[in-house]
Amino acid sequence: MAMNALKPAEAIGRIGTESAFEVLARAKALEAAGKSVINLGIGQPDFKTPDHIVEAAIKALRDGHHGYTPAGGIAELREAVAADLRRRLGVEVDPGLVLAVPGGKVTMFFAVLMFGEAGAEIMYPNPGFPIYESVIGFSGATPVPIPLLEENGFAFSAEDVLARITPRTRLIILNSPANPTGGVTPRTEVDKLVAGLARHPGVAIMSDEIYGQMLYDGREHASLLQYPEIRDRVILLDGWSKTYAMTGWRLGYAVWPKQLIEGATRLAINCHSCVNAPAQFAGIAALEGPQDRARDMVAAFDARRRVVVEELNAIPGVSCVEPGGAFYAFPNISKTGIPAKKMETGLLEQAGVATIAGTSFGQFGEGYLRISYANSIENIRAAIDRIGAWLAEEENA
Repeated sequence: MAMNALKPAEAIGRIGTESAFEVLARAKALEAAGKSVINLGIGQPDFKTPDHIVEAAIKALRDGHHGYTPAGGIAELREAVAADLRRRLGVEVDPGLVLAVPGGKVTMFFAVLMFGEAGAEIMYPNPGFPIYESVIGFSGATPVPIPLLEENGFAFSAEDVLARITPRTRLIILNSPANPTGGVTPRTEVDKLVAGLARHPGVAIMSDEIYGQMLYDGREHASLLQYPEIRDRVILLDGWSKTYAMTGWRLGYAVWPKQLIEGATRLAINCHSCVNAPAQFAGIAALEGPQDRARDMVAAFDARRRVVVEELNAIPGVSCVEPGGAFYAFPNISKTGIPAKKMETGLLEQAGVATIAGTSFGQFGEGYLRISYANSIENIRAAIDRIGAWLAEEENA
């Protein structure tokens, strides 16, 4: 019997994926087959969620918090977010503008759906988190890449961003500290961008600050919420996943402009109803409880960062600038002559090291690999030894 020819909407053909999860699945399959694999691919902390946060969720379950909550999140959580932003960034946020969501990607999706349509342009960092470009294409809008260059420490150039704005530009997506590069845009550059945006009052900005508390060498986090002149068009993306090692809890939040919060809340109601109730109580405990475990985690990442950079720069044909934030290095492999995707595959299948090709993060990622140093120093050293040995074999082949 002939199968019916199902015809999904054209937009499904435009949606992409996130290669880190594909590499993780392949790495797990190789491990199941008996191969030793060191994972420097997946972007999640290798630490456990702090105990007091876990206990808060358990208590919430025992206390009977098993039902729906308001779509935007329980009042206590939104108030805790506002208090945390006041404490960290010195900004006043109306808790009513906070929308709790199941992870950071939801805010990206909502922001792009709100502004993306045929004829519109949405700017995004490249190399950058792959879901940006994927969702822009899905929405029907035209993705306009903002090239992030190694010579600028993978920070965006305000002049370059402003020069790419056209009458069709509806939304600009920014990310600092950045995935996949670890680049941090200095406040002086953010100041220039904000000053230039005064000439473009119809352009919204989504600022992905999920790594905002992972900075090194005394760098300062410049949040776009700290600029009153653009607050009425900034969408802040943040959450608990990275700072508190809570990736699997699926808990994030956004701060929306007053004119957009109703639309965002309606999207939440239509999409997921509300966030898991016990996870929201865990989120409160994370923000209001002791911060020592979060600080210890960043200190551990800092130590690993130094090892990663030193070890990568010792490999012939590889160079690596020092990342200023997050937990990623983005080494330049162009002098090896090996395309990024080929190196990703060879390192995983032959050397037993999971990495992500720079091209998974956009066209300007060719010639680079993403290395996640969310692993032990011992494993990092062993993995980079394997990378060096594999490259030496390729050169002599």
